[in-house]
Amino acid sequence: MRLVTFSDGGAAKIGVRLGDDIVDVSAAAAAYGGDMIGVIKGGDAAKAALADAAKSGAKTPMSRIKLLPPIPEPGKILCIGRNYAAHAAEGGAAPPTYPEVFVRTPASLVAHGEPLVVPKASPNFDFEGELVVVIAKTCRHVAEADALDVIYGWSLFNDGSVRDYQRKASQWTMGKNFDGTGGFGPDIVTADEVTPGGVGLQLKTIVSGETMQNANTRDLIFPIAKLIFHLTEVMTLHAGDIIATGTPEGVGYARKPPRWLVPGDSVDVEVEQVGVLTNPVVAE
Repeated sequence: MRLVTFSDGGAAKIGVRLGDDIVDVSAAAAAYGGDMIGVIKGGDAAKAALADAAKSGAKTPMSRIKLLPPIPEPGKILCIGRNYAAHAAEGGAAPPTYPEVFVRTPASLVAHGEPLVVPKASPNFDFEGELVVVIAKTCRHVAEADALDVIYGWSLFNDGSVRDYQRKASQWTMGKNFDGTGGFGPDIVTADEVTPGGVGLQLKTIVSGETMQNANTRDLIFPIAKLIFHLTEVMTLHAGDIIATGTPEGVGYARKPPRWLVPGDSVDVEVEQVGVLTNPVVAE
């Protein structure tokens, strides 16, 4: 099942995506708090209720729906740096021996179809297509062998990065958190519809019709289960937390000359079985 959050009259509502259509299932979701985190906490019972509601609900073309990020305000947005060896190499770094983790804030997120914003502060705005893990439930000290049990589903991310600000200090927070620079969506695909662990999925990032990144999740240095093990060794994860699992080689800054995103561009992040996240690019 594919779940979306959309705006209707200023209110955030829950929908089920059926192809290019959306069915409003907010009435069924109300029993689980009415938002995506509540639906995730509701587990199999909530999924069954929403699937049943979608069978008889009216369909609206997705083109007429204003999507929001599937989880508008995740409790945690955890991002993994340099998780593909070839991406580390293109930046002149050795592959990490321990996950490089940073965080993003909800204010940096934009939905599918909404514009990524080149900030006034810098033109050095780069793209990073990524697969996202959505956490199903509260968990701590999760063994790798048990990690798939805490995955609710999958989504897509564009970890838009303002490179000169990323490098102003040893920490990456500033360059990764400009408002409106992180694409997230369009939906959450429940775990039962994707290869377990997200293994062996082809990932592409296409900028204005040109394929820039083309790699496979089997090449992750730290596969999803290992990431969950490392993260939960340190912190408790909760339902609706998300993990952006890292970007492969082909980013703009490593090209000669660099390929920065500019107003008028359009960026597609595509992962097989999960879908396509599309964002235009505008100036602040």
